Order: sequence, then C-alpha cells, then structure tokens
Amino acid sequence: MLAALVGLTLVTAGFLVGVWVIFYVTLLIVGLEFPTLFASIATAGTVLVIGYLEYHQPETVERLADAYPVDEETAPELYELTTRVAAQLGVPAPTIAVSDRDAPEALVVGFRPKRIHLVLSLGTIDALSQAELEAVIAHELAHVANRDAMVMTVVSLPVVIAEGIRSRIMKIENPGWTAVVIVPLGLVSTVAWTTGQAITARLSRTRERAADRAAAAAIGSPATLASALERLDHEIAATPNRDLREVSGVSSLSILPLKPRELEKVMLGPDGDREPDHWWLQTRLHRLERWLFDTHPPTDERVQELAALERET
Repeated sequence: MLAALVGLTLVTAGFLVGVWVIFYVTLLIVGLEFPTLFASIATAGTVLVIGYLEYHQPETVERLADAYPVDEETAPELYELTTRVAAQLGVPAPTIAVSDRDAPEALVVGFRPKRIHLVLSLGTIDALSQAELEAVIAHELAHVANRDAMVMTVVSLPVVIAEGIRSRIMKIENPGWTAVVIVPLGLVSTVAWTTGQAITARLSRTRERAADRAAAAAIGSPATLASALERLDHEIAATPNRDLREVSGVSSLSILPLKPRELEKVMLGPDGDREPDHWWLQTRLHRLERWLFDTHPPTDERVQELAALERET
C-alpha cells in the first residue's frame, strides 16, 4: 500500500507540474506579464473546477444501481441480517437498497460510515443461501470498517481530475487556436490517468483482499465467503453481456467485477467461419488491460486465499 501511495503522489506531482508548464509556456507565447503567477492560478483553478464537477455530481443509489430503499417493515429478514453484521463489524447500520436487476450486484456507496448505502440486487439475494448472503454483506461492510471509500476517494483524486480534463477535451470538436493548450493538456491528462489508474487498481485489489479477511473473521467461516464468491462468479458468467453492460457503471464497486472475463467473439464472413481481423492482438490487449486496470483480484485467487485461511482457523 505504501508503494502505491508513493506512486500516486509522484503521479499527482508530475501531473500538476505538466499542467503548470503547459499554461506557463502558453502565457509566454502570448506575452502576458507575470506568467509564473497566472500559470499557477490557472493550474489551481482547473484542478479545483474539475474536482468540484467530478465529486459533486448528484449521485444517488437509485441512479447508480437502479435501486430502491427497503426497511425493517418491507424486508425484515434482510434488515435483521444487515444490522447484525454491522454490529459485529462495529459500523453503523447502513441504509439498505435493493435493485430488481438479475445481475449479481453487491456494493456499498457513500463517503462517511454514517451515510452508507448497502445495495444488493435480487440476482444476488436469490442466488445465495442465508449464510452466503451474510458473508457478502460482511465483505461490503468490512469496506466501511476499513474506511476504504474514504481512502480510495482520496488516493484516486488525481485520476478523477485527469479523467475529467481528458473527457472534456475529447468532446471539443473545433478547438481552433486553443489547440496549443488543449492538445498537450490532453496528452498530459492521458498519461496521468493511465498511470494513476493502474496504481489505484492495484491498491483496490489489496483492499478487496483485506475486506475478504475481515468478513471471514466477522462471520467465523472463510469457506462460506469463498462459496458465495464462487456462486456469484458463476452467476456473472451466466449473465448475458447485454445485461452486464447495463451495470458496468457499478462494476468497480461491486463485490465481483460485473463484466465478461474475455472479449465477446463474433465470427465474420457469409458462413460465420472467419475470425475478426487481428483477433489475436485484440485478445492480448484485453488481457493486458485487465492486468493493469482490474479493481478486483481474480476470483479463483480469492477463493484459494480463503481456503488457506479456513485451514488455519
């Protein structure tokens, strides 16, 4: 974790210096007085504005996961189970929301422990036994106990800002003379996003393993959590790619990534017997992308680690 934090600090510093240099050189070309001062102001202003836009968009549980709140009256068993697990982990009982989707979603949303929403889909609730569902809830609330939402929000700040700049630049169709600023700014943002995202993903994988261990300790059965992960992994594999695309926005937040393991292969030609052009390259790039940017460890590795923990206990 320390190496990841050092790496993200270096990425942030490099990104800010790069943005400052772009503004400084542009101001020198324009001939404006006090380029150092105005470049610093422009850099700070850009970072603050993009950060504000990215982190203060109205995000509700309903919009994130198409979920609706439930309470003790409407879902008594789920409410009792969640409240009990929260007490075991020493965190406030979350607001519970249920999604009608078949895709197996399980995630927590919120920055502060007292304002956490636990989101579960019917696909998850129906697929698991009571003990397995308890293990999944324990994993999600372990993230709350470990302050993972706060940690990941802070460390991902440079990634979010870089992506905010990059995405807005890509929407500009006719930049005109501003291209002298936009093009290098887009390049610096892309490099910062790629590097920062890879480091953040590695840190996220570490936090997922920590949540597994904390959940296993809370429920006293690593094997039960392992069984739940295997069952949910099977459900994800059986979910049509179309349905997985609908929940891609919450994939990184869920207990398992909600996306296909491999690229969907559509055969070409009149008889459907020809591979897509450069298919071998596409598959290798996809595997490289997963290795760099996956936010979760492979499920089989998590199951093996839980099995080892079961033998120890």
